[in-house]
Amino acid sequence: AKMAAPVVWGSPLLTLFKRPRSFLSAAGKAAVRVRSRCKSGRTVLQLHRRGIFKDIFPEGGDLPQLLESGPQTLYCGFDPTADSLHVGNLLAVIGLLHFQRAGHRILVLLGGATARLGDPSGRISEREAVSADTVQKNARGIQEGILSVFHNHRFCFCSDAEAANLGPLSILDNWSWYKEKEIVSFLDTVGRHFRMSTMLSRHSVQSRLKSPEGMSLTEFTYQMFQAYDFYYLNQHHNCRIQLGGTDQLGNMMSGYEFIHKVTGQDVYSIMVPLVTSSSGDKLGKTAGNAIWLNRNKTSPFEFYQYFVRQPDSNIERYLKLFTFIPLPEIESIMDIHRKDPGKRHAQKRLAAEVTKLVHGKEGLATAKRCTSALYHSSMDALETMSDEELQELFKEAPFSENLLEPGTTVLDLCRKASAIPDGPRGYQMITDGGIWINHIRVTKPEQVLILGQHILTNGLSLLRVGKKNYHIVKWLNLAE
Repeated sequence: AKMAAPVVWGSPLLTLFKRPRSFLSAAGKAAVRVRSRCKSGRTVLQLHRRGIFKDIFPEGGDLPQLLESGPQTLYCGFDPTADSLHVGNLLAVIGLLHFQRAGHRILVLLGGATARLGDPSGRISEREAVSADTVQKNARGIQEGILSVFHNHRFCFCSDAEAANLGPLSILDNWSWYKEKEIVSFLDTVGRHFRMSTMLSRHSVQSRLKSPEGMSLTEFTYQMFQAYDFYYLNQHHNCRIQLGGTDQLGNMMSGYEFIHKVTGQDVYSIMVPLVTSSSGDKLGKTAGNAIWLNRNKTSPFEFYQYFVRQPDSNIERYLKLFTFIPLPEIESIMDIHRKDPGKRHAQKRLAAEVTKLVHGKEGLATAKRCTSALYHSSMDALETMSDEELQELFKEAPFSENLLEPGTTVLDLCRKASAIPDGPRGYQMITDGGIWINHIRVTKPEQVLILGQHILTNGLSLLRVGKKNYHIVKWLNLAE
């Protein structure tokens, strides 16, 4: 990749980075601005005020001077234990984007090797073993999702001048350097630098050792592998900064200690806060409340609705964390929202910004069409929806394809879709008003289907039985 030009810095980073445990509390003492390389002179918005960067390690050090000296290389790792990242991971990705906007070189590390070990951080039990084939498949899914987010950021949130000056992105897989490693050699050259007492003192280890299940040797060594990853990237890519969640502190400390012992060089870790639910639970697949980034797992509509439904208590914080909206504008959004919270003005803006980042402009348009079709009974929205959008919106709805014959009636449609029972009972369900076609209640079983009313111009009929039972019918021969 082409080497990025030097960063033109604004006011210094001050002492904020010298107090890792009070990163946010320093916000009231000094404003931190890091000027980007873009010709427009936009700044990386005071990230400590946004709450994106919570802690750094180690205390003190020369991180401000390092960042002020020019473009740096930093990385964030993701183990492919599933085939998509989720909202709980998104904040780390957004942190990378902020650094990319300032001209820094970004490395995303996929843990093709470490996913098979299992990171014990933040877990109460050991991960189930994952096969090599599954890990490779998952890695492809995560890479696709990450590239999509970076692409959407480039084309939806940057001017041409800003985009031309974004730092380069590289995606690596640690399997590429572990696959040739011999275990005896690895323990001899790497393992001897780790002290058992230090490894045992990590919170992730202590909490597991006290649990009934205990901890396997595989999990126990995970921190050593993550430390070596940082060392490898440091040696081969001149990477000196690692980004990760606060639950990764122990692993990050191991990386710092290992690199410092072997090379004498100082490296740094920046931690982003964990995203939790309203009940305080960590968001993620383990907790069973994951909102995925890849469309095949969470549709743009579901993703959009997740943010629209956020309680008022979360909304200002989430606008700062998950969007690139300038802080003064966020204040204006919140002022409007407080005047009439029922309109959910702030939630809708949040949902639109984050959906556009993850799914692009077309994904946001899909989410809005689905919202209008479902919650506003919009015929226009239904007619512009694709087959894929309808099936995403009505995930549990049976989908059938049928030939439209002359004289096809409402009763015929219901029976072709297997939406009503045979015989008099099904007929009575229609006459009793229990059937809707394209959001319109129908009560005449013998009514012949009308194009534009019962059959949309896109060749679809949305059938609803009762309150929630949907069926989608696609008519194949409308053009004949």
